[in-house]
Parts: sequence; C-alpha cells; structure tokens
Amino acid sequence: MSQLAIDVHTYLRTHEQLKQAIEGLTEEGLRWKAAPNSWSVTEVLAHLADHNLIVSFRIREILARSEARLPAFNQDAWVAGQRANEGHAADILAAFKSLLDYNSLLFQRLEPGDWEKTGTNAKGETVTLSAVVRGFVAHLEHHLLQIAKIRNHESGGAR
Repeated sequence: MSQLAIDVHTYLRTHEQLKQAIEGLTEEGLRWKAAPNSWSVTEVLAHLADHNLIVSFRIREILARSEARLPAFNQDAWVAGQRANEGHAADILAAFKSLLDYNSLLFQRLEPGDWEKTGTNAKGETVTLSAVVRGFVAHLEHHLLQIAKIRNHESGGAR
C-alpha cells in the first residue's frame, strides 16, 4: 500500500456527513424549495453525486496524463435536466458512496508521486491530483452549510 497524499478517512467521511445533515428530514422536507429557482436538499445531494462523478473522471484523466482539459459541468442544467428533485435521497447517497469507495480503492494503489500529477482545468489552470480531491471535500463542506440553511429556512428558523 502506498503512502497517501490525502486523508482518505476525511474523503470517505463525506458520505456520513451528508447522512447526518439530512437526518430526520421527511421526503417533503428533502424536496422543499424556498423558491422555484433554488435547490432543495435532494437537489443539493444530486449535485454532489454529479460532482463526485465529474471529479472521478478528472482523477482518471490526470492519472492517464491526458492532454484534454478537465471537464466542467453546468450544475443547474444537470440538476434540472435529470429532474433531481423527483429522486430519492437514499438512492443518491448510495451512488455517492459507491463512487467514494471505488475511488478510495484507487487511491490506495497510487504512489506518492501520482498525487502531484497535473491536469488543466476548464479555466486553463494547472491542478494537481491532490488539489482536485481536496477541492472536492471543501466543495462538499460548502454544500453542508447550504443544507443546514435550507433546513433552517424550511422549518421556519426553529432548528
């Protein structure tokens, strides 16, 4: 097993953090929206699963030393196009966890130098593999705050 440049436990813990963030919400609460153009908790979860999918692709592109720019995606269009609010949080979280588990197996096979391999993001910036994975975790933390705000607003501020 190689020495990891990221904390895999922190990476894997993102699933548990999401489960805790939505604990106790009913299906109605998971799908509640403050406004038609805002996201529900279910839509936030779908976005995070989509982001995990894209990050998984970026990881593999970097490891393959691809010359292609790492993909971006139109998050609002993806959420709307897949009618994410009609999905079920448990299904979304299961897909999210599967990607985490699969990627963590890959991480264990990497050599220390693999973490410094680079790719070019959609903005034209050079990014390392370790930065991509750390960025994923930071992005998720941002959305945990968003879920808390939605919960607080949905419950009328009484949380």
